[in-house]
Amino acid sequence: MSFVRPIGRVLAATGFAALLAAGSPALAQTKWDISLPWGPSEFHTLNAIKFAEEVKKVTNGEVQMTVHPGSALGVRANESVRALQDGVVPMAEYAAFQNTGELDLLGVEALPFLVANYDELRVMLGIARQPWSDALARKSQKVLYMVPWPSQNFFLKREVRSFEDLKGVKMRVYDKNSSDMVTALSMVPQQLNNPDVVPALASGRADGVMTSGTTAVAQKYWEFLSHAYNTNHLWALNFMAVNLDAWKKLKPEHQKAIEELAQKMEPSFWEVSQKEHDVRIAELQKNGMKYAVAPKDMVDRMRQATAVTWDNYTKLGPVHAKIVADYRAKTGK
Repeated sequence: MSFVRPIGRVLAATGFAALLAAGSPALAQTKWDISLPWGPSEFHTLNAIKFAEEVKKVTNGEVQMTVHPGSALGVRANESVRALQDGVVPMAEYAAFQNTGELDLLGVEALPFLVANYDELRVMLGIARQPWSDALARKSQKVLYMVPWPSQNFFLKREVRSFEDLKGVKMRVYDKNSSDMVTALSMVPQQLNNPDVVPALASGRADGVMTSGTTAVAQKYWEFLSHAYNTNHLWALNFMAVNLDAWKKLKPEHQKAIEELAQKMEPSFWEVSQKEHDVRIAELQKNGMKYAVAPKDMVDRMRQATAVTWDNYTKLGPVHAKIVADYRAKTGK
């Protein structure tokens, strides 16, 4: 599949010769559509738009990217790795842990209670980035930048005061790993992609969602849910990736410029993420949602109930085991 599309009309021979004589730029632009599952107002989408704007500048308009939020291109969150591999879209952003069905190496940072904060997440990224990139290259894609979601929460229809209060909650999950986690917590997993969450809340199929304050505000969870508890049960990294066949068609100078731009902008995108939690929680409270840090006893029970997931991940292969071992050695866990 070609992602390079001609622009303008075919010029008359005399006009074409005149343009060549004047040292005219190429008559074709590279135009890539970027698939995103997130809504148009979520900060990852806004980051992607900024990145696309800067790419246009550093390539003198020869590489142009159009961001399509809300799965508008028909690619669901957990289909993104496959869609890029198959060339369905030239570029996509996705949450790594939502695509473990395609590549089980992904999502180690989403193991329950393994990563505690942004500093530890940076340690994890320093260890896992190269193995992830190598594995994704074998699936015909190149990662340009990685940015986390903010601290995670449980959003519920009722107050909970203890671990036992979680029993029977129909909780939205992303994949098998998150399904196993909520099952261990005596909740009922409901696997849903991003656009399906609000309809599920409205219909009663789900009565709980675990996500960041960013998504909760974007989808107006206060219309369906009344309580939010900061559990910080996992961390989630988003990858902005490009199909390798599309990437290889770029001029070397454009590849270099885009890679350098991604490295330059990634830290600023992390800064946006770090500011998001407090801002969005304040918005939720303003709209009537009750917010609290999850009770320590409940979190301790959650941690105990899901501890087996660390061992399960390490059993998937030697690379998996090395990532966890190196991370635990560096963090003392």
